[in-house]
Amino acid sequence: MATDQREGSLEAPTRHPLGHEKAEFWDEEALYTELERVYDICHGCRRCVSLCGSFPTLFDLVDESDTMEVDGVARQDYWKVIDHCYLCDLCYMTKCPYVPPHEWNVDFPHLMLRAKAIKFKKGDIKTRDRLITSTDTIGKFASIPVITQTVNAVNANKATRKIMDRTLGIDPDALLPKYHSRTLYKRDAGRKPLEAEIEKTESTSGKAALFATCYGNYNEPHIGEDLIRVFEHNNIPVILAEGTQCCGMPKLELGDLDAVTAARDTNIKVLAALVDDGWDIVTPVPSCTLMFKQELPLMFPQDTDVQKVKSAMFDPFEYLMLRHKGNKLKTDFKNPLGKIAYHVACHQRVQNIGMKTRDALQLVQDTEVVPIVRCSGHDGTYTIKSEFHDMAMKICRPVVNKVKQAEPDYYTSDCAMAAHHIEAGLADGSKPEHPISLIRRAYGI
Repeated sequence: MATDQREGSLEAPTRHPLGHEKAEFWDEEALYTELERVYDICHGCRRCVSLCGSFPTLFDLVDESDTMEVDGVARQDYWKVIDHCYLCDLCYMTKCPYVPPHEWNVDFPHLMLRAKAIKFKKGDIKTRDRLITSTDTIGKFASIPVITQTVNAVNANKATRKIMDRTLGIDPDALLPKYHSRTLYKRDAGRKPLEAEIEKTESTSGKAALFATCYGNYNEPHIGEDLIRVFEHNNIPVILAEGTQCCGMPKLELGDLDAVTAARDTNIKVLAALVDDGWDIVTPVPSCTLMFKQELPLMFPQDTDVQKVKSAMFDPFEYLMLRHKGNKLKTDFKNPLGKIAYHVACHQRVQNIGMKTRDALQLVQDTEVVPIVRCSGHDGTYTIKSEFHDMAMKICRPVVNKVKQAEPDYYTSDCAMAAHHIEAGLADGSKPEHPISLIRRAYGI
């Protein structure tokens, strides 16, 4: 090792574009060479062992090999590490000392994404994985009024869940999201947007277009309703972004970059037009926010509309606290919330905005927020897969223990799916509340 090389970096991490438009991105031999290089660095460091299933899997493979080095691990076993990565991005943003601008240039999540993309392009994908990442297709079907009850009943039935386990590989113990025939768009159809004088701040336009997300539209439409009520209470007109589809994150995690591109083509056209018309964009799901803030801009760095949407995309509580900074947020809370165990979602953490949800909740009188800064292990699809559910629950166990120790009045997460994963771990009949729903409760609206 050269004497001028550093053990780690104290500089802020930078991110290089994904580079999927280049031929070398798809070169499988080059992929294996890079996997071996990065795995060797990770093996020598081991700081990320507690984050997810990928790193302990890698380290076990190394330690159990003949050489006890990466060169003793069979190439086909590299995929065991890749399959456990659900692109939470925490290793890059919170643990790894060798990310760019360090010369070792380690980007573990995007290397895993590259491997997943090559695997997908080869057609080495399970039918289950294609199905469960087709969130719009499932949501549209499951929200048909007569079908909704049937889908929810099947998903809650122990006998049918065992069949789903055998035929599809959907774990019988995993909580599956419920569907609603009255989607957010249906519920919002008769609402007239708030007519109020637009009050700008230094960083917000004062009017917001809500990208509903698949989950927010089909599975928990009340979250979007509560967000609209909270924003309108603060004199922020809200409209739903019409003509959008899934943000593309589930397909990104699958490695289906063509589907991600197709989603980009649809969504960015709609959202860029809204930005041009003066609207800020908010989404109620951190993964969707991150998709527009980070993943699409890194996939399409030269697309000016993608970059435009990135600049106008906000986490809801980031937006509310920016309004508070500009003295535009109402603090006329009527109801204290007591003690809240607050799980900080991974895809919100890596946006580097700070704990804005905690800060907003703490504005409520007689309210204590206990942050839990650890991955829940849910990911959206990871925990429902039979081969990964036990690992997902293991990752979630420290979070569940922290909630139990807090003995809160409420437990919550900006990622509603993570919150329900915690619910599964608690197994005590309690239900989570979304933070925006708690703020609405505090306002008494």
